Amino acid sequence: MQQQERDLQKVVTLVGGSLAGLVAVLGGAAVGWGAYSALALDHQLPLEPAIAAEQRRFRSETAGEIHYYLAREASGRPLVLVHSINAAASAYEMRPLFDAYRTHRPVYAPDLPGFGFSERSDRDYSPALYTAALADLLTNEVQEEGAVDIVALSLGSEFAALAALALPERIRSLTLISPSGLGRPGGAFSAEERAERAQSSARVLRSFSVPLWSQPFYDLLVSPPSIRYFLKQSFVGEPDAGLVAYDYRTAHQPGARFAPLHFVSGKLFTRDIRPTVYERLTQPVLVIYDEDNFVSFDQLPALLKDHTNWHEARIVPTRGLPQFEQLPATIAALDHFWSAREN
Repeated sequence: MQQQERDLQKVVTLVGGSLAGLVAVLGGAAVGWGAYSALALDHQLPLEPAIAAEQRRFRSETAGEIHYYLAREASGRPLVLVHSINAAASAYEMRPLFDAYRTHRPVYAPDLPGFGFSERSDRDYSPALYTAALADLLTNEVQEEGAVDIVALSLGSEFAALAALALPERIRSLTLISPSGLGRPGGAFSAEERAERAQSSARVLRSFSVPLWSQPFYDLLVSPPSIRYFLKQSFVGEPDAGLVAYDYRTAHQPGARFAPLHFVSGKLFTRDIRPTVYERLTQPVLVIYDEDNFVSFDQLPALLKDHTNWHEARIVPTRGLPQFEQLPATIAALDHFWSAREN
């Protein structure tokens, strides 16, 4: 199976949409991997908590059952940590920040819908679903008085920004670590472009959802070599061993593929997020970034110039996960940003 996995990995690196094409190109290798996926892989591995903290659940009318980690060892302004979206996402991505701040202020870290211990049912995952999950967490579960600070990672930044737009009184500030949505130069997408991209995403999702290869394709994305390959793109040095191990286990749970396949199809990104959401935010916003192999920041300079509530902190050298490789510098940037805005 190692050779089949290598062959499939090469194609997945290049594939732009059609899994039917993948099956046609690889023939027997794809069939063999499908059999291996169905018969040899365990899709219900033991899964320990991503963070050693109190765990709670609540039911969101829109987003289903949401699981989150909570630390109330200290008082003060609540901090909400929002992980990214990828093939094997979870609150583990925010664990360094959770542990750093848990003795200084209340900290909340949800597993977003489709990930971790939150509901992973086969349903339509969308930006609206994730925004509702965060809004319901803030409205129904955060008990402390006053507005919260949010730190969000990558695509999670888009959902946090949408929540901040919907609930401006509940969110004091946003910190976006390597946020998506800042890489396209020029203006907003035209109506024709939006329609074309939406249709393309729908076609890709239909391909990914075919039962014959849906699970095998996802199993390929979350095989140990693939997890290490993609995480290596987000680290200057070696990927964090705990994150590598947890990614594999959380990706081998019942229903683990449904949300990631929506992500791979492109359906979880908000078109024109910069002009329609980011530029409309009234809260102070900090962007923490450096190099990133998955997103770019071409539009950040203009955003900083035209919107005085936006700020930046470049933490060098990092590639998207500074909370793992440059934790002291990340904490210093956060503390400076927050303290400058205290009443």
